[in-house]
Amino acid sequence: MNFRKTAPVSLVCISLLASMISISCTQVSAPADKIGVVVSILPLVEFAESVGGDKVAVSVMVPPGAEPHSYEPKPSQMTALAKARLYAKVGSGIEFEIGYIDKLADINKAMLVIDSSKGIDLIKSEDPDDPGMDPHIWTSPKNAMIMVGNICDGLIQIDPSNKAYYETNRDTYIQKLTRLDEDIRKGLDPAKNRSFIIYHPAFGYFARDYNLTQIGIEQEGKEPTAAYVTRVIKEAKEKNSRVIFVSPQFSQKSAEVIAQEIGGTVLPVDNLAKNYISNMETIKDAMIKAMK
Repeated sequence: MNFRKTAPVSLVCISLLASMISISCTQVSAPADKIGVVVSILPLVEFAESVGGDKVAVSVMVPPGAEPHSYEPKPSQMTALAKARLYAKVGSGIEFEIGYIDKLADINKAMLVIDSSKGIDLIKSEDPDDPGMDPHIWTSPKNAMIMVGNICDGLIQIDPSNKAYYETNRDTYIQKLTRLDEDIRKGLDPAKNRSFIIYHPAFGYFARDYNLTQIGIEQEGKEPTAAYVTRVIKEAKEKNSRVIFVSPQFSQKSAEVIAQEIGGTVLPVDNLAKNYISNMETIKDAMIKAMK
């Protein structure tokens, strides 16, 4: 299932934001001795900071608790954007970037925009009513390694004199991601029940990597129909699934209905947390418990 696609972003809104970039907002602007880097979502903050180290100041466009479906940039963020030298977009089709990335790039034409998804094989949405691609590439540690490499290449392009520094940081962080991937694989290998239910199906790449089946509740970014809820309940009972995962950015209403019908529980998982490695370890532990 892909992110919802809505009407094009208002040009009036963008023009208004652009006209306000002179507003002072020192807490999001990069210090003079650091490279300003902007990313679309929180997981990429850790990627960029891990590679850039003390040479970068990273800002995020979609802040904690916000949905990439509907978020609109604030004037303070436009200030950071106007001073940034690098923008690392996810590149896989998240709605925020579909609506804004070209307009944001126009505000700072000197800023290098790199595609973090370069080299990643996108998979199709699991929603039969949605013919698009699944944009949630970062939920796979293997994909995260590629994204980190792309961010490193971008930093080297704008700051070649520190190439060795960025490459060393990249390799160190990728080693951590490799251990994370191994930990998740070892933890999930013994699981007999290899399916999980989740409201917003953001773990398609995670499921692919670890031979799992993701059962999504949301349909094309909307609350499911009664018929679809009935189908999910039937499938959950057949697979003996008793846990429904819900991201904090979404409503728990449908998940709670299904949980009641199957005698299960609703647990939080956040695919948009900033602390990527520790968060993925938490998700791994939750998955292991759910699929025993």
